[in-house]
Amino acid sequence: MAEETPQAPENKPSEQPAADRSAEAKPAEGEAGAPKPEVKSEDQLKAEARSPKKQVAVDAKGSIWMSRRNFFSRAGWAAFFAFVASFLIGSLRFMFPRVLFEPSPIFKAGYPDDYPVGFVSTIWVKEQRVWIVRDDDGLYAILAICTHLGCTPRWLDAENKFKCPCHGSGFTSAGINFEGPAPRPLERVQVTLAEDGQLLINKSIKFLQEKGDWGKPGSILKV
Repeated sequence: MAEETPQAPENKPSEQPAADRSAEAKPAEGEAGAPKPEVKSEDQLKAEARSPKKQVAVDAKGSIWMSRRNFFSRAGWAAFFAFVASFLIGSLRFMFPRVLFEPSPIFKAGYPDDYPVGFVSTIWVKEQRVWIVRDDDGLYAILAICTHLGCTPRWLDAENKFKCPCHGSGFTSAGINFEGPAPRPLERVQVTLAEDGQLLINKSIKFLQEKGDWGKPGSILKV
């Protein structure tokens, strides 16, 4: 019986995946026939950057949240520095307090011969609120402030009295209250002679009749 000779296996081409075959079929970049990468112009790049689709994609990544966080952070720092600045300004302002420069209560009112006996001078009422009066006893200065509510009375030469226009208080030429609601006489202020012989009026020193001050030195000038 003849031996059967083994048959050699048939050489079949090896099967490769379709992906490998397609890769082999595509020419590599740079080789002849390979597709060249698309080169975009500057105008195309700007147009893509302005496109709504790209903006939505950027917003989806959280840029809005980042901008809000930065905003609140900057607002917090701004408030902090504003507080520090106001504190420093207040501290500096405290070191330089406001000073009220009031006019001096002392002024010169001319010479005694400028005021004849029986004369009531009103030339200093508007500027200094003071009347200069001279009678047989001497020369004195009356403060032109009503003792009722502080109004400025008027000198009525025809009636020989001071009359307050606010509530009708009346005072004699010496300053004694005799009508209206004024509770006490007008106040006198210090009058002396300066070195040059002029009348020196000091409104900061007052003499009240009800306290017996009208006889004290300075309440009247004997001339």
